[in-house]
Amino acid sequence: MSRWDPHQSSLRQLQYLVAVAELGGFRRAAQACGVAQPSLSAQVAQLERTLGVQVFERHARGIRITAAGEVVLARARQVLVAATDLDDTARRQGDPLAGTLRIGVIPTVCPYLLPEVAPALHTALPNLTVVWSEDKTQALIRQIEEARIDAAIVAVDARVNSLETMTIGEDAFVLAAAPGHRLVKPAAPASPSALDGVTVFLLEDGHCFRDQALALCGATGAHAAGLSATGLSTLVQMVGTGSGVTLLPQLAVAVENRRGQLAVRRFKRPAPSRTLVLAWRRGSALQRPLAAIGAVLQQAWPLFDRGVPTVRSTTSNAR
Repeated sequence: MSRWDPHQSSLRQLQYLVAVAELGGFRRAAQACGVAQPSLSAQVAQLERTLGVQVFERHARGIRITAAGEVVLARARQVLVAATDLDDTARRQGDPLAGTLRIGVIPTVCPYLLPEVAPALHTALPNLTVVWSEDKTQALIRQIEEARIDAAIVAVDARVNSLETMTIGEDAFVLAAAPGHRLVKPAAPASPSALDGVTVFLLEDGHCFRDQALALCGATGAHAAGLSATGLSTLVQMVGTGSGVTLLPQLAVAVENRRGQLAVRRFKRPAPSRTLVLAWRRGSALQRPLAAIGAVLQQAWPLFDRGVPTVRSTTSNAR
């Protein structure tokens, strides 16, 4: 086929194809795409005939993606991402710092950082609208790769290596427990070795902060408690009653310890920490507005001054 020959498949058909695969059926895909199911089914069937590949096996209980269909779907997603980038490039030729951006945030950052940065973003970039969403790291990276969101605020790990990143700041870990616990009684910063043999409450699987905390526990001889929490607030409730010890990101301390129910102890420098970044697809047409947002996030980073951690009053008062 020559590059100038008319294509027999359309972007809309590719959207229908991907929707059926991701939503697990024709009915749900039709609802999501706002089209009648018979019309969507006919368009998908026509695309399969055009490509000469059966993408879906149809059964009374639903669909199954064929091996050849997996290959086609992977390329269809790439085409749709490229089409989105084309739209973004054209739309932003007038004013790159205007319009709407979709940015995801991991749960251990979202409720603590957004109240700090949203007003700063509005002031610095008044013509730019940011639509925020919250999800775990793996889901956010997949959404970036599929162009369902434009960028995400995540903690650095191996999963972001394929993305462009801009550092926001370093978020130190702290020890947190009920005030009478032996590990948080000393005023001096703790050595990581203080965790040796200690049982630590952690988040459930899927949270990158759990993985980072587990790495610290593994290096120090600490053990993960049998009960995992769905969020940082649950961790605080569990240890606030005297049940044990947990690790918190410094970013969350002011909010989670606002009632002063915990004693919080810092680690000696260099303290264990996570690096928070704004991440987006390499080659994205939105690099300029995303870099502008990243610069505002750096300036508004509430716990750091020129990259050096500061300590909120809740930490020092709780010792």
